[in-house]
Amino acid sequence: MRLIILGAPGAGKGTQASIISEKIGIPHISTGEIFRDNIKNETDLGKLAKEFIDKGQLVPDDITIRIVKNRIEQADCSRGFILDGFPRTVAQANALESSLCKMHQWINKVLDIDVPDEKIIQRMMGRRVCPDCGATYHLIHKPPVNPDKCDVCSGNLKRREDDTEETIRKRLAVYHKQTEPLINYYRDKGLLLVVKGAEDVKDTTEKVLRALGV
Repeated sequence: MRLIILGAPGAGKGTQASIISEKIGIPHISTGEIFRDNIKNETDLGKLAKEFIDKGQLVPDDITIRIVKNRIEQADCSRGFILDGFPRTVAQANALESSLCKMHQWINKVLDIDVPDEKIIQRMMGRRVCPDCGATYHLIHKPPVNPDKCDVCSGNLKRREDDTEETIRKRLAVYHKQTEPLINYYRDKGLLLVVKGAEDVKDTTEKVLRALGV
């Protein structure tokens, strides 16, 4: 299976992608992770990407496509893969399709995890992280035993800098403008599956696996 997971920031794409990956034994490819790997290993593409990232700019589509293409050409992707965080635009989707066609491959399914904006804002504003050990919590769904204290190391929990309502709304606005058009793009191709994201991760997982037939 070659799968793309869509959804707004905070919809749970990464969580569900990891679960599906373990369930059916195909790699979960996060674009953020492969960017970091290329930069860490100082590949030619990683060096190019770093120039833009260091300036606070978006990495151009041609570089992003080449990095993704290099990853899906690796042996562990021979049985399929899950793309999380890519494509983000219709232009990227067209470029991905062209690259896969040259490799005699194609996307089988596209899963959209649909969560209302207000639910996402609530989820993300409730997140807390321990700066000392990296443990993560949620004030509603995964609260610490002691308020504002890490269960693991007793460090002081903090809200991530980008988890303010203003920042989250800006990210959602970008998503609706740039990425949401992919929903109709893949619906028109007959590839789209839509799952309503539930409050409980397990409930969402059940819906996702049922939709995918795995």
